[in-house]
Amino acid sequence: MAALCLRKLIHQATRNETSCISKYLDILLVQTMQKTTFSQALMVRAGAKRRLLFVPTKSFCTTEETEKKPEGKKKNPNAQKTFGSIGRKIPQPILHVISENGDSLGNMHRGDVIRLMNERDLKLVPLRENEEPPVYRLMTGKQIHEEQLKRREKQKASSKAGPVQLKELTFSATIAKHDLETKIRQIQQWIDKKHHVRISVQQRNVADGPEKMLALFDQIVQTMPEKATYLSQPRVIKEGKSTCVLRHMSDKEAGEYRKMEKEKQTDILNKETGNETTEPSELQ
Repeated sequence: MAALCLRKLIHQATRNETSCISKYLDILLVQTMQKTTFSQALMVRAGAKRRLLFVPTKSFCTTEETEKKPEGKKKNPNAQKTFGSIGRKIPQPILHVISENGDSLGNMHRGDVIRLMNERDLKLVPLRENEEPPVYRLMTGKQIHEEQLKRREKQKASSKAGPVQLKELTFSATIAKHDLETKIRQIQQWIDKKHHVRISVQQRNVADGPEKMLALFDQIVQTMPEKATYLSQPRVIKEGKSTCVLRHMSDKEAGEYRKMEKEKQTDILNKETGNETTEPSELQ
C-alpha cells in the first residue's frame, strides 16, 4: 500500500513539472512566432510535446532564393553590329548565299557553304540574318577589310556632321561692292559650318533680263573655290527675282575640282608654249 501511494505522488509531481515546462515553452513559442515562419512554429511546438530543448533557428522561405549576380552592362539593341566573318559556326541550316562577285547563288545548306568556303578560301559574312532564309555573302579577307574601312569612315562622318541648317540672304542686283563683300563673308562663314545658304537676288529693272542676277550668283561661288557649290541651280522664281541654294563641297568634289583646275592650267601652258615655238618658224 505504501508503495502504491509513493508511486502516485511521483506521478503527480512529474505531471506538475511537465505542465510548468509546457507553459514555459508556450510563452517562448509565442515570442518566436513573431520572428519565424508558420512551419518553424510547428516544429517548435512538436519539440515541446516531445520535451525537447528549444533551439531558435533562422527564418526560411519555402521558395529558393537565388543569389543575385552583378548585372553587367546592358546591351544596346540599336547598336550596330560589327561587320566581319562568322567563321564556320553557322547557326541556320539553310542560307541564301551571295558570291564574292555579288551574284546570287540561291539557297544552300550550310554544309555546302562550308565546302565552298574551303574550296575558294573565302569567308562568310552575315548581311540580313532576320530574313527567311537569312542572307549571307562570301567575301575575301581584302573585301572585308575594305568594307570595314568604308563603314568606319562613314560612321565618323555621321558623328561629326551636325544638323544642317538653311540660312537665307536677300539683296538687290545693284548692291554696292562693299556691301556685297560683307554678304559674301557671311556666306563663307555659313558654308564653313556646312550649312545650306539660300540666296535671293532682286532686280528692279526687269528690262535688263535675268543674266545680271545669274552672273552675280557665279561671282559669289567663285569667291569660295573648293568650298561652295550649287545645291540647286540659279533659277527665276518670278519676274525680277532669282534664287539658288549653295552647299559645302564634299571631299570627293573638292578633289575633282582641283584636278580640273590643274588640267586647265596645263592646257593654258601648252597653248602658250605652242605659240612660242611656232613664232620662229613664222618669221622664217
